[in-house]
Amino acid sequence: MDITLPAIPAKRYFTIGEVSELCGVKPYVLRYWEQEFTQLKPMKRRGNRRYYQHHEVLLIRRIRDLLYDQGFTISGARNQLTEAAHGIHAGQSPATQAQEFRAEAMAAAEQSTHLHLQDSQLVDSHLRDPLLRDGFREPYRARAAGVSDGAAHTTVPLDKLSLEQVREELLAIRESLLA
Repeated sequence: MDITLPAIPAKRYFTIGEVSELCGVKPYVLRYWEQEFTQLKPMKRRGNRRYYQHHEVLLIRRIRDLLYDQGFTISGARNQLTEAAHGIHAGQSPATQAQEFRAEAMAAAEQSTHLHLQDSQLVDSHLRDPLLRDGFREPYRARAAGVSDGAAHTTVPLDKLSLEQVREELLAIRESLLA
Protein backbone atom coordinates (compact mmCIF):
# COMPACT_ATOMS: atom_id res chain seq x y z
CA MET A 1 0.00 0.00 0.00
CA ASP A 2 3.05 2.22 -0.47
CA ILE A 3 1.89 5.21 -2.54
CA THR A 4 3.82 8.34 -3.43
CA LEU A 5 2.46 11.33 -1.55
CA PRO A 6 2.56 14.83 -3.07
CA ALA A 7 5.06 17.42 -1.84
CA ILE A 8 3.86 19.62 1.00
CA PRO A 9 3.49 23.22 -0.22
CA ALA A 10 5.25 26.00 1.69
CA LYS A 11 2.27 27.53 3.47
CA ARG A 12 1.42 28.12 7.10
CA TYR A 13 -2.01 26.47 7.42
CA PHE A 14 -3.80 23.62 5.65
CA THR A 15 -7.49 22.75 5.71
CA ILE A 16 -8.63 19.22 6.51
CA GLY A 17 -9.36 18.67 2.81
CA GLU A 18 -5.86 19.72 1.81
CA VAL A 19 -4.29 17.52 4.50
CA SER A 20 -6.48 14.64 3.36
CA GLU A 21 -5.05 14.94 -0.17
CA LEU A 22 -1.47 15.52 1.02
CA CYS A 23 -1.52 12.47 3.31
CA GLY A 24 -3.73 10.07 1.36
CA VAL A 25 -6.37 9.58 4.06
CA LYS A 26 -10.03 10.59 4.32
CA PRO A 27 -11.07 13.58 6.48
CA TYR A 28 -13.05 11.36 8.86
CA VAL A 29 -9.87 9.34 9.47
CA LEU A 30 -8.01 12.55 10.37
CA ARG A 31 -10.74 13.47 12.86
CA TYR A 32 -10.52 9.99 14.39
CA TRP A 33 -6.72 10.13 14.64
CA GLU A 34 -7.07 13.47 16.39
CA GLN A 35 -8.90 11.61 19.18
CA GLU A 36 -6.40 8.73 19.29
CA PHE A 37 -3.10 10.64 19.06
CA THR A 38 -2.73 13.39 21.63
CA GLN A 39 0.18 14.91 19.68
CA LEU A 40 -2.21 15.84 16.87
CA LYS A 41 -3.91 19.10 17.79
CA PRO A 42 -4.96 21.22 14.81
CA MET A 43 -6.04 24.78 15.48
CA LYS A 44 -9.81 25.18 15.44
CA ARG A 45 -11.65 28.32 14.44
CA ARG A 46 -15.26 29.28 13.93
CA GLY A 47 -17.52 26.27 13.44
CA ASN A 48 -14.74 23.90 14.56
CA ARG A 49 -12.92 24.27 11.25
CA ARG A 50 -9.55 22.63 11.56
CA TYR A 51 -6.33 24.24 10.38
CA TYR A 52 -3.21 22.10 10.36
CA GLN A 53 0.36 23.40 10.43
CA HIS A 54 3.29 21.94 8.51
CA HIS A 55 4.58 19.87 11.46
CA GLU A 56 1.11 18.36 11.93
CA VAL A 57 1.02 17.28 8.27
CA LEU A 58 4.38 15.58 8.80
CA LEU A 59 3.03 13.90 11.95
CA ILE A 60 -0.03 12.64 10.04
CA ARG A 61 2.22 11.22 7.34
CA ARG A 62 4.24 9.45 10.05
CA ILE A 63 1.06 8.04 11.62
CA ARG A 64 -0.13 6.91 8.19
CA ASP A 65 3.20 5.19 7.56
CA LEU A 66 3.08 3.41 10.92
CA LEU A 67 -0.51 2.23 10.48
CA TYR A 68 -0.80 1.53 6.77
CA ASP A 69 2.72 0.69 5.61
CA GLN A 70 4.36 -0.81 8.70
CA GLY A 71 1.22 -2.56 9.99
CA PHE A 72 1.11 -1.15 13.52
CA THR A 73 -2.11 -1.01 15.51
CA ILE A 74 -3.30 2.36 16.82
CA SER A 75 -1.80 1.48 20.21
CA GLY A 76 1.47 0.33 18.65
CA ALA A 77 1.72 3.48 16.53
CA ARG A 78 1.03 5.60 19.62
CA ASN A 79 3.87 3.79 21.43
CA GLN A 80 6.23 4.27 18.49
CA LEU A 81 5.53 8.01 18.43
CA THR A 82 6.05 8.26 22.18
CA GLU A 83 9.31 6.34 21.98
CA ALA A 84 10.51 8.48 19.10
CA ALA A 85 9.64 11.63 21.04
CA HIS A 86 11.69 10.41 24.00
CA GLY A 87 14.62 9.38 21.80
CA ILE A 88 14.21 5.64 22.34
CA HIS A 89 15.28 3.69 19.27
CA ALA A 90 15.58 -0.03 19.75
CA GLY A 91 18.95 -1.40 18.74
CA GLN A 92 20.56 1.95 17.99
CA SER A 93 23.70 3.19 19.66
CA PRO A 94 23.70 6.64 21.29
CA ALA A 95 26.05 7.82 18.52
CA THR A 96 23.56 6.74 15.84
CA GLN A 97 20.72 8.43 17.73
CA ALA A 98 22.80 11.61 17.97
CA GLN A 99 23.50 11.55 14.22
CA GLU A 100 19.80 11.11 13.46
CA PHE A 101 18.92 13.91 15.85
CA ARG A 102 21.43 16.26 14.17
CA ALA A 103 20.10 15.41 10.72
CA GLU A 104 16.50 15.96 11.84
CA ALA A 105 17.50 19.22 13.53
CA MET A 106 19.17 20.56 10.41
CA ALA A 107 16.24 19.53 8.19
CA ALA A 108 13.73 21.11 10.56
CA ALA A 109 15.76 24.30 10.87
CA GLU A 110 16.13 24.54 7.10
CA GLN A 111 12.40 23.96 6.57
CA SER A 112 11.53 26.44 9.31
CA THR A 113 13.81 29.10 7.84
CA HIS A 114 12.42 28.45 4.35
CA LEU A 115 8.82 28.80 5.54
CA HIS A 116 9.57 31.99 7.44
CA LEU A 117 11.26 33.63 4.50
CA GLN A 118 8.19 32.99 2.35
CA ASP A 119 5.50 33.56 4.97
CA SER A 120 6.78 36.41 7.14
CA GLN A 121 3.98 38.78 6.07
CA LEU A 122 1.37 36.05 6.60
CA VAL A 123 2.75 35.33 10.09
CA ASP A 124 2.70 39.03 10.98
CA SER A 125 -0.94 39.34 9.85
CA HIS A 126 -1.89 36.22 11.85
CA LEU A 127 -0.25 37.66 14.96
CA ARG A 128 -2.37 40.82 14.62
CA ASP A 129 -5.62 38.83 14.19
CA PRO A 130 -6.90 38.00 17.72
CA LEU A 131 -8.87 34.97 16.50
CA LEU A 132 -5.76 33.43 14.99
CA ARG A 133 -3.34 34.66 17.63
CA ASP A 134 -5.13 32.78 20.43
CA GLY A 135 -4.48 29.45 18.74
CA PHE A 136 -1.20 30.48 17.14
CA ARG A 137 1.93 28.75 18.39
CA GLU A 138 5.05 30.79 19.04
CA PRO A 139 6.84 31.36 15.73
CA TYR A 140 9.83 29.12 15.21
CA ARG A 141 11.92 32.06 14.09
CA ALA A 142 11.39 33.74 17.46
CA ARG A 143 12.78 30.65 19.18
CA ALA A 144 15.72 30.57 16.78
CA ALA A 145 16.42 34.23 17.54
CA GLY A 146 16.30 33.50 21.26
CA VAL A 147 13.18 35.60 21.86
CA SER A 148 10.86 34.02 24.39
CA ASP A 149 7.81 36.25 23.93
CA GLY A 150 7.33 35.35 20.25
CA ALA A 151 7.52 39.01 19.20
CA ALA A 152 10.51 38.70 16.87
CA HIS A 153 9.87 39.75 13.29
CA THR A 154 13.27 38.99 11.87
CA THR A 155 14.54 35.77 10.41
CA VAL A 156 17.83 34.31 11.55
CA PRO A 157 19.82 32.83 8.65
CA LEU A 158 20.34 29.09 8.96
CA ASP A 159 24.11 29.40 9.01
CA LYS A 160 23.88 31.71 12.06
CA LEU A 161 22.03 29.14 14.18
CA SER A 162 24.13 27.24 16.64
CA LEU A 163 23.56 23.54 17.14
CA GLU A 164 22.30 24.31 20.64
CA GLN A 165 19.68 26.75 19.27
CA VAL A 166 18.51 24.15 16.76
CA ARG A 167 18.35 21.55 19.55
CA GLU A 168 16.33 23.90 21.79
CA GLU A 169 13.94 24.65 18.92
CA LEU A 170 13.40 20.95 18.21
CA LEU A 171 12.84 20.21 21.90
CA ALA A 172 10.24 22.98 22.03
CA ILE A 173 8.53 21.56 18.95
CA ARG A 174 8.57 18.08 20.51
CA GLU A 175 7.06 19.45 23.73
CA SER A 176 4.27 21.15 21.79
CA LEU A 177 3.53 17.86 20.01
CA LEU A 178 3.41 15.92 23.28
CA ALA A 179 1.36 18.54 25.16
